[in-house]
Amino acid sequence: MPLRPTENLNIDSFELMPSPDTIKSREPLTETAAQTVTAARATLRRILDREDRRLFAIVGPCSIHDPVAGIDYAQRLKRLADELSDTLVLVMRVYFEKPRTSTGWKGYINDPRMDDSFRIEEGMGKARRFLLDVAELGLPAATEALDPIAPQYLGDLIAWTAIGARTSESQTHREMASGLSTPVGFKNATDGDLGIAINAILSASHPHCFLGINGEGRSAIIRTRGNRYGHVVLRGGGGRPNYDSVSVALAEQALAKVSLPQNLVIDCSHANSFKNPEYQPLVLQNVVNQIRDGNRSIVGVMLESHIAAGSQPIPKDLSQLQYGRSVTDACIDWATTETALSKASDLLRNILADRG
Repeated sequence: MPLRPTENLNIDSFELMPSPDTIKSREPLTETAAQTVTAARATLRRILDREDRRLFAIVGPCSIHDPVAGIDYAQRLKRLADELSDTLVLVMRVYFEKPRTSTGWKGYINDPRMDDSFRIEEGMGKARRFLLDVAELGLPAATEALDPIAPQYLGDLIAWTAIGARTSESQTHREMASGLSTPVGFKNATDGDLGIAINAILSASHPHCFLGINGEGRSAIIRTRGNRYGHVVLRGGGGRPNYDSVSVALAEQALAKVSLPQNLVIDCSHANSFKNPEYQPLVLQNVVNQIRDGNRSIVGVMLESHIAAGSQPIPKDLSQLQYGRSVTDACIDWATTETALSKASDLLRNILADRG
């Protein structure tokens, strides 16, 4: 009597994915891109170590879906970054993966054609090409690490990494973060729980051993050294913001209690703006005022921004997509972004030198 099958009962098919080394050979790291990434990581580490008193800002679209508009945005952000470099270190938000609680577009890597065809090989190659183009401009990139395999394909082009509110509690993502080459921001949970992010920082700071893949795409036992540049991202939650001075003070106390550096990044979007992009500049203004009033713990901010304001659904006819407008969370437009960051820079310019 033949054995009954007991595995892969809900698997339709297996398709071979090119290895990280193969994808990288098609879109190889250039010297200019490497210099951009290396310099940005070093700068961010200096900010977290309080050797550089500037603020860093993770700024860009909620997600990348159109590389042409994305590079248009990157060129604008690079010009602004150069103008404000005495006070702000601008890093482009380049998110290719979108966590979903139920259904919806999963992002550029998963579904680059936006038609549920899920050409992941194509998406990974195009995502790497986009990151190279951004780095070639001299502009560093930040992303959210969602799929634990993706950093093997793209990690050499990333300067700062976020672990999202839904995954900061995940052992898999804490282990992955312990081996990432970038500083890592852990967001508080969607219900506002800060302890999850703090525990994640503690976990990721230690060495770990877990299963993954190597550059050849083979299963590997990955042994990490631990990442000491984890920090908290306050994004609000549980129906209320947490960027106010009281919430910031409580976060400082919670970090001090476990002997962690009091480094905080304020996400001006998500629950901190009640998902209304028009409030993001107001959150940024509040953060700047806290720094002017003597705050020492806020080291960075995040803004969701695109060329056009708001968001749009993904139409069946993709030719109807509006240029430079988000297809996921609503964003502020470029003019608002430029004004908000320039104003923040002006207000911070004369006080950062005295900031401890």
